[in-house]
Amino acid sequence: MGLVEVLELESVRRGRAKPMSGVMKRMGMIFRAKANKALDRAEDPRETLDYSYQKQLELLQKVRRGVADVATSRKRLELQLNQLQGQSTKLEEQGRKALALGREDLAREALSRRAALQQQVSDLETQHQTLQGEEEKLTLAAQRLQVKVDAFRTKKETIKATYTAAQAQTRIGEAFSGISEEMGDVGMAIQRAEDKTAQLQARAGAIDELLASGALDDPTGTSKDDIAAELDRISGGTDVELELQRMKAELAGGSSAQQQAIEGGADAQDAPRQNQHKFDKQ
Repeated sequence: MGLVEVLELESVRRGRAKPMSGVMKRMGMIFRAKANKALDRAEDPRETLDYSYQKQLELLQKVRRGVADVATSRKRLELQLNQLQGQSTKLEEQGRKALALGREDLAREALSRRAALQQQVSDLETQHQTLQGEEEKLTLAAQRLQVKVDAFRTKKETIKATYTAAQAQTRIGEAFSGISEEMGDVGMAIQRAEDKTAQLQARAGAIDELLASGALDDPTGTSKDDIAAELDRISGGTDVELELQRMKAELAGGSSAQQQAIEGGADAQDAPRQNQHKFDKQ
């Protein structure tokens, strides 16, 4: 006993058979609706049309086979008729010869046998006419069915082509509008990538601003604030000028006084740097 039967018996025992019956009907309706929707989604009209066309071809083949069978039977009757007619003609000649020889008894027997054959010939002719009529009807039905099958095939191909074109047009429209499932997934992926890119760009810009303002320390020492960078640029330029003056003095063979003056100038330029260095330490 299944779960449904157990529940029904329990509901009957408790006096609630009617509500349980309503629930079962509702469940059955929901199941049929779900099944119908699933079948409708799985059904392809082109496959249905091809299947119907195949069945019509099979029916047409059966009708043609029936025509061939009737024609075969008719031909067999014609052969039997020819044989019986030949035997009837032969018995008639034998009766004439027997009567000519004075054998009336043999002539009577030959004519009696010929009469029996004539009865068989008459029956076979009736059957032959019946089969011939059936053959004509089946032939006409096969021709009409062939016309219908050809017309159905043309209509089938037209419907299939129209359905395929409509399906392709729908997919193209969904792709352009972005409402299809595939394009919707692609659009969401692009949106997520753009959001992550914008977030990373904003984070990188914020870190650069914090490093430039000195709010964050750079453990590598490669990042400096604007004031430190300007001071380094000025001190670096002064060192280059002093070195250039020393090289000129050496080339000109200058006196030691000039060397001292140059060195004094160097000391005068180094003094602010030392003071700045002390200020940074404090």
